Amino acid sequence: MAATDPRRAVEAVWRIESARIVAGLARIVRDVGLAEELAQDALVIALERWPVDGVPDQPGAWLMATAKHRAIDALRRSGTYQRKLEEIGRATPEAEEPDLAGALDDYVGDDVLRLIFTTCHPVLSTESRVALTLRLLGGLTTGEIARAYLVPEATVGQRISRAKRTLAEKRVPFELPPPAEAGERLASVLEAVYLIFNEGYAATAGTDWLRPALCEEALRLGRILAALAPREPEVHGLVALMELQASRTPARTDPRGNPILLQDQDRGRWDRLLIRRGLAALAHAEGTFGPYVLQAEIAACHARARSNEQTDWERIAALYAVLAHVSPSPVVELNRAVAVGHAYGAAHGLEIVDGLVLPHYPLLPAVRADLLARLGRDAEARAEFERAARMSGNARTRDLFQARADALSADR
Repeated sequence: MAATDPRRAVEAVWRIESARIVAGLARIVRDVGLAEELAQDALVIALERWPVDGVPDQPGAWLMATAKHRAIDALRRSGTYQRKLEEIGRATPEAEEPDLAGALDDYVGDDVLRLIFTTCHPVLSTESRVALTLRLLGGLTTGEIARAYLVPEATVGQRISRAKRTLAEKRVPFELPPPAEAGERLASVLEAVYLIFNEGYAATAGTDWLRPALCEEALRLGRILAALAPREPEVHGLVALMELQASRTPARTDPRGNPILLQDQDRGRWDRLLIRRGLAALAHAEGTFGPYVLQAEIAACHARARSNEQTDWERIAALYAVLAHVSPSPVVELNRAVAVGHAYGAAHGLEIVDGLVLPHYPLLPAVRADLLARLGRDAEARAEFERAARMSGNARTRDLFQARADALSADR
């Protein structure tokens, strides 16, 4: 085995197992920050030992066992070991000697679910929730998160440290929320996961339009959440939405990485497996009308259509009208304007757009430009595309809008 193989094995196993390990430790030590430190200790030990002793037959179990021992040592040092033994002894009175290490092997699904609800707690800022979730549930390093979001590594480190400190100071318990808080907390979790996906699907800044690694992490988190909360329609709705949107990835850029808009994509390149998975997830949420389910229904309309012309735009416009009632926002209205423009004519879509205010949001002038161009108002459309280009923080999106402006100049 090559000298570098053990390190690669450590990194691969860590990415897969870190959430389970941190979650199991957090249940025992009741501190997310300390749990991560203990898990990191196990990671360091693996990096030292595996190149010498070889990769164990069950590397995930090896990491968990090592982390358990670190947790027990930490509890002994903190003076809480005896109390933990007493708690476990009360829970298992028939045992002659309580097994603290064995207690870490309790059903891990609940632990991971608790960890998701903890990292996405509403007491944290949106940025902190996303960073902490990627760190503890995605197994990403601080540097990887910083590169994904194009911010300094120190900034991400500060967000993660602040998040852990806030959870400790606010004494946020490592547990599932009570029924009265479940809705709000679940919405926070889903928001964080979808924000991660969206940044990968259409990056807000930088030179790459797509960041597939972030989409993959969000999909992985969504699938975990769906397995752990199978009776929550909105969880299935979010998974369906992400699967269906991710299915378009192979057709969304040309060989040079330039964006290809939905209406111009070769639908034969869409990933049919992801479409089937998305439609299957959506079937689990049938009959409900939460915001993610509704957005997934819209994505399903696109997935089922063989071409842009065959898309059921009237249904999409109707679904956006329901979504605007369930979860009103200017962005939803902007998307409704696009659908209305296709279903009933550009003039009707433009009426909606002209009533919207979205400062610094480049898609507003871009949508307005497209509708104006379809109405033959090319000079106005060109100016709007140029405005959209100036507002865009992503180089690929900026070039796309400028190219559309230039095309109007060349054609007329």
